[in-house]
Amino acid sequence: MKLKDILELGTYGYNPDCKVDIFDMANFEKRLKLDTNAHSVFSLHYHLILVVKYRRPVFTDEVSERAKEIFEYIAPKYKIELLEWNHDKDHVHILFKGQPMTEMSKFINAYKSASSRLLKKEFPSIRQKLWKEMFWSQSFCLLSSGGTPIEIIRQYIEKQGQKK
Repeated sequence: MKLKDILELGTYGYNPDCKVDIFDMANFEKRLKLDTNAHSVFSLHYHLILVVKYRRPVFTDEVSERAKEIFEYIAPKYKIELLEWNHDKDHVHILFKGQPMTEMSKFINAYKSASSRLLKKEFPSIRQKLWKEMFWSQSFCLLSSGGTPIEIIRQYIEKQGQKK
């Protein structure tokens, strides 16, 4: 996709009525905040929600901080960068960046397995609140975030090949 196409698409808040020089590349790239690797340019942000099995209230600030440390230890192995972390008594919200080759399900399963084992070991009182030693719910919620709204992308794709 060419720069002109990106701008026409309306990505990242481009305003066609704006009188500013839209081809100021340095400024444009700063606004995009794109990541790169050897073969691609990307912006992959995810919102992950992990819930304790049967929503047992096990998260305190201390348990959450340790769960976050475990995430930060495992994440670089999958080329993931933590951006934001917060918790409630029975779940955590995690905002992070990934790369195109990252296998999200493998990363999430590795994290859930390691954190479950370590948190139960380091905080024995948690075991009393759990059912059958299971820390995390088997499921998870992973949402992509940022970028252009789906409807604008759909319109852009529909217009491909049409003369302007």
